[in-house]
Amino acid sequence: MTLPVKNMVFPMILLRLAEWLVYKLLANSCYRAAMKVKNSGFFFRNSSFRSSHPISLYPSINKCNLHGRKSETVACDIQGTLLRSESFFPYFMLVAFEGGSIFRAFFLLLSSPLLLVLDYELKLRAMIFITFCGLRLKDMDSVGRAVLPKFYLENLNVHVYEVLKSAGCRVVFTSVPRVMVEGFLKEYLSVDSVKGTELQTVGSYFTGLVSSSGILVKHRAIKEFLGEKKPDIGIGNSSLHDHLFISLCKEAYVVNKEDEKSSSILAREKYPKPLVFHDGRLAFLPTPFATLAMFIWLPIGIVLAIFRLFIGICVPYKIAIFLGSLSGVQLRLKGTDPPRSENGKGVLYVCTHRTLLDPVFLSTSLGKPLTAVTYSLSKMSEILAPIKTVRLTRSRSKDAEAMQRLLSEGDLVVCPEGTTCREPYLLRFSSLFAELADEIVPVAMNTNVSMFYGTTASGLKCLDPIFFLMNPRPSYTVEILGKVPKELTCAGGKSSHEVANYIQRQLAAALGFECTNLTRKDKYLMLAGNEGVVDNQDSRIVVNPN
Repeated sequence: MTLPVKNMVFPMILLRLAEWLVYKLLANSCYRAAMKVKNSGFFFRNSSFRSSHPISLYPSINKCNLHGRKSETVACDIQGTLLRSESFFPYFMLVAFEGGSIFRAFFLLLSSPLLLVLDYELKLRAMIFITFCGLRLKDMDSVGRAVLPKFYLENLNVHVYEVLKSAGCRVVFTSVPRVMVEGFLKEYLSVDSVKGTELQTVGSYFTGLVSSSGILVKHRAIKEFLGEKKPDIGIGNSSLHDHLFISLCKEAYVVNKEDEKSSSILAREKYPKPLVFHDGRLAFLPTPFATLAMFIWLPIGIVLAIFRLFIGICVPYKIAIFLGSLSGVQLRLKGTDPPRSENGKGVLYVCTHRTLLDPVFLSTSLGKPLTAVTYSLSKMSEILAPIKTVRLTRSRSKDAEAMQRLLSEGDLVVCPEGTTCREPYLLRFSSLFAELADEIVPVAMNTNVSMFYGTTASGLKCLDPIFFLMNPRPSYTVEILGKVPKELTCAGGKSSHEVANYIQRQLAAALGFECTNLTRKDKYLMLAGNEGVVDNQDSRIVVNPN
C-alpha cells in the first residue's frame, strides 16, 4: 500500500535538508584537510611551486586575442560571465518590483535566506516561481525593454564584452529565463541567438513554472543547437559546469574572480547603443541587502516625503530652504536672477526637464512666485503644486495665445523638451517659446537620487513627486545662465528653430550633456509602447547637427 503524495512531502523535505547538511559537513572537512596538505607542502616541497590561487584548466579571458575574429563564433553565458555579478537575484527583484508589485518584491526578499540552502536548480526554480507566477506577459516585456538594459549595461564585464564584440557570430546559452535577457542581448549586444530556460504561460500570464524542457543545461544545449560543429571561442566561469560547457569549444577561456574585480565599469561613451531612455522606480541594483535597506527606509521615506511636501506648500521660501536642507534635500543655486524686463512683460525661464518639480525648485531658489506651463500633469500634482500651473493643449495657436497672456501677467517657466529625461541627454526643444518672448533666461537644472526615480513613463505619474521626495538625500542643481542676447533671439532676426537649437546647445554645455533630436513621442514609444514598438532605425539616438 502506497502513502498518499501529501504524506510524502514532509519526509522528502527532511531528507533534502539532511542531504544538504551531510554534504556541507563532508565538503568543509575535505576542504580543510586539502588545505592542510597544501600548506604543509606535502606534494611540493619547494615553496616556489605553491600558489594562493586555484589552478585553472583554461586561460583567463584577458589572454584572448581579439584580432581576426570576425568570421568566428563565440559562445558564452550572461550570468557570471558577461555580467560581473554571479548572482542573478537583483534582476529577478527588478522584474518582481517593476513588473509585479511591491508585495511580490517583499515576498522574494523574504525567500532570500531560504535560497541560500537550496542547490542551484531549486534556487532558480524558486525565484522563477515567486517572480513570474501570475505576472502578465506584457509587464515582463515592458521591464525587459525599459528597465533591465540599464542595469545590464552598468554590470557588463568589459573583457568578455570586448571578446563578444570582436566575433562575427554570437550565441548565448544560459539557465536563466530567456525572456529576461533576450531583448537586451539582441538589441544592445547584437547577439544572433539566445538559448535560455523557457517558462510556461497560460493565455497572457506566466504560471511561474518552467516548461517541460526544464532548466537549460548549457553543455547539452550547445550540442543540440550546433550539432557536431564547435564554436571557435567559449567563455565560462570557474565552475565545473562551465568547464564542461566550454570544453566543447575550439578555444576556451574563463572569467576568474580576479578578472571580475579588475574589470572596470563600461564607460557610457562605449555603450554599444546609447542609453537615452529607461523606466522604473528603483535607482539602485536591488541586491538582498540593498533591497532590505529600501524596505526598512520605506515608512521613514513616506513620512519624510509628506513633511517635505508640506514645507514646500505652506512655508515661506527662505524657511522652506532651511527646513528642506535639515530634512536632507540639497538645493544648489548657481548664477543670479536677471532683472525684470522694462517692457512690462515677464521673463521667460527655459529649463531642462528632469522631474515635475523643476518649476517648484526654480521658484524656491529664486524666492519668487512663478507660473509653469505643462503639457501633461496629473490632478494630484496640480493640487499639490505650490505654484500656479497652466495646462497647454498641444494646439500651437491656442498655446501661443495662453503663454503670451501669462507673460503679460508675470514670469513664466517652460520646459521645451516636453517630457523628462533621466540620462545626460537633452531632447529636441520645441521652438514655440522662442516666438513669444525676447527676454529669455536659460536655466540648467539637474537632479541626483540614490533610491527612487521621480519620473515614470508607464507608472502612476501622480506619485512622481512623492517618489522623488522619498529619497534619503535628493539634490537639485539650478544654474541660471543669464539672458540670451537680443541679437540671438527672434527679435534680432533669428528663426525660432535657430533660437531653440542655440539654447539647447547652451544648456547641454553647462550640464555636460549631449543634444539629441529625440522627442516625447520617441520616449513613450520606446518605454511604454503606447504607439507600438519602434524599429531600430527610429530608436537610435540622433545627434542634433545644429
